[in-house]
Amino acid sequence: MTENKRTRGDLHQETARVYWQELETHFARGVVIRVAGELDLVEVATCFASDDKAAVDEWIGSGQIEHLSTETAKDWSGGNPELWGVVVAPWVVVQERTA
Repeated sequence: MTENKRTRGDLHQETARVYWQELETHFARGVVIRVAGELDLVEVATCFASDDKAAVDEWIGSGQIEHLSTETAKDWSGGNPELWGVVVAPWVVVQERTA
């Protein structure tokens, strides 16, 4: 359970720009989690890493985080969105950045 020992600072340093091509295999495995733009990606990743079920359930309930949908995957594969992500095994937590 080494994931739970990762701090917000660790996750912040591990966050990086990713491209759809890098996410396709993870999407096929069903492990890509989309984070809405109004949320802090690192905060969400921290809650995943620390198993903060209450926060995660609240975001799921509000639709602010979800398994990446096929529709969104098609949109991302057809364009070149600016995506940021971090791995919180087994999940790949990603967010599309808008200008």
